[in-house]
Amino acid sequence: MPVNITMPALSPTMEEGTLAKWLVKEGDEIKSGMIIAEIETDKATMEVEAVDEGTIGAIMVPAGTEGVKVNAVIAVLLEEGEIASDVKAPAAAPAKAQAAPAKAEASKPASPPPASTLAQAGASTEKSASAAPGPRLRGDERISSGARIIASPLAKRIAANKGIDLKALKGSGPHGRIIRRDVENAKPGAAEPAHGGVPMPADGLILPQILDDRIYAPDTYELKPLDGMRKTVAKRLTQSFMQVPHFPLNIDITLDNLLESRAAINAAAPKDVKISVNDLLIKAAALALLDEPDCNASYTDKGIAYHKHANISVAVAVEGGLITPVIFKAEGKGLAEISEEMKDLAARARDRKLKPQEYMGGTFSISNLGMFAIKSFASIINPPEGMILSVGAGEKRAVVDDSGAIVARTVMTVTLTCDHRVIGGAEGAKWLAAFRRYVETPQAMLL
Repeated sequence: MPVNITMPALSPTMEEGTLAKWLVKEGDEIKSGMIIAEIETDKATMEVEAVDEGTIGAIMVPAGTEGVKVNAVIAVLLEEGEIASDVKAPAAAPAKAQAAPAKAEASKPASPPPASTLAQAGASTEKSASAAPGPRLRGDERISSGARIIASPLAKRIAANKGIDLKALKGSGPHGRIIRRDVENAKPGAAEPAHGGVPMPADGLILPQILDDRIYAPDTYELKPLDGMRKTVAKRLTQSFMQVPHFPLNIDITLDNLLESRAAINAAAPKDVKISVNDLLIKAAALALLDEPDCNASYTDKGIAYHKHANISVAVAVEGGLITPVIFKAEGKGLAEISEEMKDLAARARDRKLKPQEYMGGTFSISNLGMFAIKSFASIINPPEGMILSVGAGEKRAVVDDSGAIVARTVMTVTLTCDHRVIGGAEGAKWLAAFRRYVETPQAMLL
């Protein structure tokens, strides 16, 4: 019998993804291990391998479809001797999801519905009984109560932002599907959103909606839809900022000895090895976590997880968001190894080619904006890690030395953001002291 090919879970936290590209078409024969599609997750673009052998009988989800749920059927594979007519469309899950609440409510007493509602229900029942079976539903189509609305996810988002009722539109896509241009060509306000076009949050405060025409005229901006990475970054950082009680600690660190040591190391190193300041900071952070193990921790509902190794996540800016590849067991790695590993991870992060296990599992994060001349800043904690270090630019400042004289020194400001459920102020201060000791006396990293 035909075999369903489903949307794979490419990471432990993946709930949905974008089917970016099909590398096969209907009628193609495939073998186990063959690359058949590319899936865009929140952090990377990953290849999907075929598990079984056979012929592609039907592609259920077209390339470019966003929001495809994990385990949704994306294609059907025919085995030897089977033909395309053997393919049957999977049952529409949303209809079952709506039927369950109705059954649960059946036992509760309820007031009679309005006559208009009864009339609509009767008309809908009569229509469904006489109508011929509709076109096969794909993964981006939905069933609404009383009527079938077939629309792409992008069309639905644009319609929601513009306050357009999809029921009033006629789709120009396949099988009458409502697509982007149908919504963009519709008149805004076809269905007035609640509260005059602005969302009403739970606390009752009315917030302005950026796409409300009363604030910005439609022709004064260009709307770029959110990709999976931007959605995930927005969701995770909002949850972190709102749900994690946090506090910042900042300190100034003198860099002159570190810069001299870096120059000497690079002069003695092979030509293909070049240690950066960031490589030295990664090593110093890892050693400081070993010195202060109470800070190498994560909060969980079951207790505090104290980590045995310093796995340093490093923030890397990529197009459309941010990703944090991890240097695992950084405390035991040499500077040359850290440098080589960081260059490779950063390059593949920008190409969105990292594997989930390469950007998950960090115990501490570093975000460095010094190269942009940012003097100081505070970062949002990257859950479930307990701390994140924000590194500012090294700059010449007037400093009073031990003799009381005013001298010029290269100084940088760092800010440590701590999860107060795990790290207290004293613990955070002790970690900063250990980190500064390694940075200002880099020879201590050799001990």
